[in-house]
Amino acid sequence: MTEVVLVHGAWADASSWSGVVQPLRDDGFTVRAIANPLRSLSGDAAAVRAFLATLAGPIVLAGHSYGGAVITNAATGLPNVEALVYVNAFAPDAGQAATQLAGPESALSVDPTTIFDFVPAALPPTRETELYLKPETVFESFATGLDDDGKALVAATQRAATLGALNEPSGEPAWRTIPSWYLVGTEDRIIPPDAQQAMAKYAGAEVTEYAAGHVGLITHPGDVVQIIRRAAAGR
Repeated sequence: MTEVVLVHGAWADASSWSGVVQPLRDDGFTVRAIANPLRSLSGDAAAVRAFLATLAGPIVLAGHSYGGAVITNAATGLPNVEALVYVNAFAPDAGQAATQLAGPESALSVDPTTIFDFVPAALPPTRETELYLKPETVFESFATGLDDDGKALVAATQRAATLGALNEPSGEPAWRTIPSWYLVGTEDRIIPPDAQQAMAKYAGAEVTEYAAGHVGLITHPGDVVQIIRRAAAGR
């Protein structure tokens, strides 16, 4: 039976897939939502790749947001990964970094001191500096589609990503040899839909749009489940 492996993005953890896991399990899939370290793109991809190497069966590998960049690198050359699924995600080509792919219309494409809290707070930041989204960024741009209590929960429980991880150039992309599917959130303010469409096009992905913001995996889990089902069926 196909195994589904879910990789979360920055400022999130594996619980962001909670609404997706049970419907897929009900379909008979073995599902694992695994930890993404959020330390460096190459290191994060190596950690995911090491997990994938423990699985024997065919794999559908899905990534949300920065998790898309991670799966793009983690799956390269792995014969048992049969499909890639991008959910409001970065799908970089070799040499591209996540931040540059967000594009000028992204809420992230502003003075970083206005949207992030730096840890440590010393400026200028280094590659190891951890970035937390300011609460107003979560409420206005990142977690749109949730009510205020949901947004507050996202803001309170976010996991920091390092500056280096978000700016590290990608390696050879797995989508060159692995079929891919892309779920474009038309209300996304972090990775605007035009940027998502552009990445999906050069990755040769099958594209589906849904009326969701950046955390569509939380607000619209049924749409995410559907595209993973399609990827598993190869259609």
